[in-house]
Amino acid sequence: MTWLLAAQAAATLVMVGVIWMCQIAHYPLFGDVGSALPQYQERNVRLTTRVVGLPMLLEAATVIALLIWRPAEIPLWTALLGAALLVVIWAATVLFSVPLHGRLGHGYDAATHRRLVTTNWIRTVAWSARGVLVLWMLAVG
Repeated sequence: MTWLLAAQAAATLVMVGVIWMCQIAHYPLFGDVGSALPQYQERNVRLTTRVVGLPMLLEAATVIALLIWRPAEIPLWTALLGAALLVVIWAATVLFSVPLHGRLGHGYDAATHRRLVTTNWIRTVAWSARGVLVLWMLAVG
């Protein structure tokens, strides 16, 4: 099952890099786009989906697979924690990120922009924790 752990680690670590780039650089720069934000936002969502779609789906698939075919070296609690963190990430994406991106697609609003950056910390922390967890699982598995 090393391939399963390696696939999960690869997908998760890609997303850790993406989320930190978004948190520190990409999202804060939205405020500098000005009146072109609706067009920028539409392209941003479309192009970003191309980058994150496959890793997010692979990560979800490997989380489910690990719960079903967990190697004996991997404690159940780590697989469950990894799954719980992914639920937090997807919930924050659906409840906060997607609607806030939608609002910004209609024009810049400082409060919406601030909320996007602030609520994205949920995903940033959860993905970072998943990154540490999958590296640990890979090391012991």
